[in-house]
Amino acid sequence: MITKIGLVAGEIWEYLEMNNNTADMDEIIQGLGHGRDLVLMSIGWLSRESHILLEGEDANLTIKLSS
Repeated sequence: MITKIGLVAGEIWEYLEMNNNTADMDEIIQGLGHGRDLVLMSIGWLSRESHILLEGEDANLTIKLSS
């Protein structure tokens, strides 16, 4: 499972790079086609490693690549 989370984290990174370094949660989930839980775990990984910034609250959460 850790490997899968890491792979999806890489997909999220690439997705953000292709979308002006920002997207909301629903865009990422729909754009990647993975389950919500897997995407959330991968976002948590990227956030913990300071690769992304999370802005907003709950349903309006925006994800941005860190500079």
